[in-house]
Amino acid sequence: MNGKPKTIDFGAPVEFGAHVFRVEIPASKTGEVRIIEDYGYKGGENGLPYEEERVVLPRSIWSAIAETARKDFNARLKAQKVTTGRWKTGKNLLDRLLGKELCVLAWAAERAKPDELPVICSKWAALRPEERWWLFSMTAAEAGLSADRERGWRKALYFALSDGNTEQQSKPRKRRHYDEDAIQMTLFPFERKTLQA
Repeated sequence: MNGKPKTIDFGAPVEFGAHVFRVEIPASKTGEVRIIEDYGYKGGENGLPYEEERVVLPRSIWSAIAETARKDFNARLKAQKVTTGRWKTGKNLLDRLLGKELCVLAWAAERAKPDELPVICSKWAALRPEERWWLFSMTAAEAGLSADRERGWRKALYFALSDGNTEQQSKPRKRRHYDEDAIQMTLFPFERKTLQA
């Protein structure tokens, strides 16, 4: 027996009762795609619901962002030697951290125009996983349910990730030059004397 846990779809643990995210993709090409956080065994305890619907997307928006998420998630799963996934009609399970990242992408895209979606996908892909987790935590605390559109951090995600164009994202940023003297500057004049001595 190897030490790696068994997973399904996008890194979701196979064990019953695990905390996962679920993406429900309808068979109809016009149906809405739902992203749901399923708390598993922890659901129903200490005021925590069994599950929460995080976002509902029109199929056209889902189709525009799904491939970006799939590629990003599968590259990381492959690096960890975990079976990769693909989006299919019906229920798709995700590891809870990948689910949080997908919510950030979906929240940013839910009100976007078609020409903004490639920019949102590009900027989301440029974020580190831990940055996405932080954005999820900040957004979910105030506006993390499907009915909470156009509020707080959720609204801010759209503006932050839709600003710009895809060409900007592919160019690496230049390193900023720093001033050697700025390192020795202090708030108080008496500190400057001790630094120079």
